[in-house]
Amino acid sequence: GDLLKVKVNKLTSIKTQLPYSYYSLPFCPPKKIVDSAENLGEVLRGDRIENSPYVFKMREPHMCTVLCRITLDAKTAKQFKEKIDDEYRVNMILDNLPLVVPIRRLDQDSSTVYQLGYHVGLKGQYSGSKEEKYFIHNHLAFTVKYHRDPQTDSARIVGFEVKPYSIKHEYEGKWNEKSRLTTCDPHNKRTVVNSNTPQEVEAKKEIIFTYDVEYQESDVKWASRWDAYLLMNDDQIHWFSIVNSLMIVLFLSGMVAMIMLRTLYRDISRYNELETQEEAQEETGWKLVHGDVFRPPSNSDLLCVYVGTGVQFLGMVLVTMIFAVFGFLSPSNRGGLMTAMLLLWVFMGIFAGYASARLYKMFKGAEWKKLAFWTACMFPGIVFAIFFVLNAIIWGQKSSGAVPFGTMFALVLMWFGISVPLVFVGGYVGFKKPAIEDPVRTNKIPRQIPEQAWYMNPTFSILIGGILPFGAVFIELFFILTSIWLNQFYYIFGFLFLVFIILLITCAEITIVLCYFQLCSEDYLWWWRSYLTSGSSALYLFLYATFYFFTKLEITKLVSGLLYFGYMLIASYAFFVLTGTIGFYACFWFTRLIYSSVK
Repeated sequence: GDLLKVKVNKLTSIKTQLPYSYYSLPFCPPKKIVDSAENLGEVLRGDRIENSPYVFKMREPHMCTVLCRITLDAKTAKQFKEKIDDEYRVNMILDNLPLVVPIRRLDQDSSTVYQLGYHVGLKGQYSGSKEEKYFIHNHLAFTVKYHRDPQTDSARIVGFEVKPYSIKHEYEGKWNEKSRLTTCDPHNKRTVVNSNTPQEVEAKKEIIFTYDVEYQESDVKWASRWDAYLLMNDDQIHWFSIVNSLMIVLFLSGMVAMIMLRTLYRDISRYNELETQEEAQEETGWKLVHGDVFRPPSNSDLLCVYVGTGVQFLGMVLVTMIFAVFGFLSPSNRGGLMTAMLLLWVFMGIFAGYASARLYKMFKGAEWKKLAFWTACMFPGIVFAIFFVLNAIIWGQKSSGAVPFGTMFALVLMWFGISVPLVFVGGYVGFKKPAIEDPVRTNKIPRQIPEQAWYMNPTFSILIGGILPFGAVFIELFFILTSIWLNQFYYIFGFLFLVFIILLITCAEITIVLCYFQLCSEDYLWWWRSYLTSGSSALYLFLYATFYFFTKLEITKLVSGLLYFGYMLIASYAFFVLTGTIGFYACFWFTRLIYSSVK
């Protein structure tokens, strides 16, 4: 007999990607609409959780409860039609569980799949007519599943399902609060079991909203009540993708090991035995450029900024994943992932400052404050600019996905109040440390770079370098895109963590291999190229996102398309910074290692 609070969340559509708040449509409101407090992640996702007029009492079934009666005018009818056209779904929450519609699969095993939220309505024709009509789901048959504790006889909610129906309700006489429906009357054993006489959406028509609640005992324990939502039906694909990626890794590791063993040990021992200067001159390959290999690159400040940002990003991703693998960020904690990532990004600023300052000092830079400022503002600034434009577009559509001004202000405050000072602290510490010594002396005069073969052309080798890291992650990428854009839960963080480790190794190894070939052909400009080689996988990521857009998504509106590409651009940019930094550090370590063994 306890009262259960049913809350309503946003209306979502995978066709438009624009969420709206529940009461933006003229559904039955409660006496007073109360907004639940949302965390930062929920606000950014566009969740708007509010109370609802539904009254549930625990284990007391109710049939045909009338919520309210509304009469449509031209404006409200148009609103409903637009939302039905765009296939919007209504999301509700009971005891932190999202509402699902069970759908039986028609294939061999006839298993049940769960769709999040029920559709506002549907389009159809009456038999014998060609005209398309809009019908609204105005009768909801809720099922609340509970698990009984045999000792105390108390019950916990483990499931929240609904079957939506469209029915044209009828009643006798004039409508008042006590009118009994003839179409749905528990006393006369009339219940709604189908949508054979559906309720049309037209101006001047009245709609009566009703609902049933029934309670079912379930064997599902409270701890495992989320399992139905997270049903995995394709584990094999993930294992296949991991095996596929491991093959790439093994192949690359073999190449790296061969380069290390064959060339380095043989070459170094021979190089150190040479007494005369003439023979040393005849040596070809990477040892010839030892006097130029640690010459600071052009735009070295920018490289420092990007490496610092990449370190910040790497730290954020690693810590987020470790938390997620240990189950702190499960889908039941709505918005938890987003909030955690933002906070971690802000606090990782100290590492960004440190990494960029250390590199800057090695390049004999002097203005560390200017560098720290750029490190703190460049990447977040570009991302914030794109985000701001997208937000303005969403706001113009009056969607609840638009981030309110207060939240926007909080984000800016986090950036300038926590992140920027921390970058300066890290920069100060990094700059105070003694500079990293080069293993070999750099000549005064830069050596001339010989004519390169076509396949050693920078553009070509950079584009080749991005293919393998992308190949290692692209199957997992499909699942991530699906969970973001098709409103499904993503929770396979164990797999993701494995794939991420594979990505790190692949980026490092492909860069080392290509860097070695480059040095062997006496081209010593490796600083930027090492960053761009693995970073170019972001280009393939963006191309894949474009392919995904045209093959898997049914987005037709311009605004939604802009949103998709805007967010994917941000994601690709972040991926570029992350993979580029890994490639750079791998190469940095490799060149220092091989040249330190040359006397």
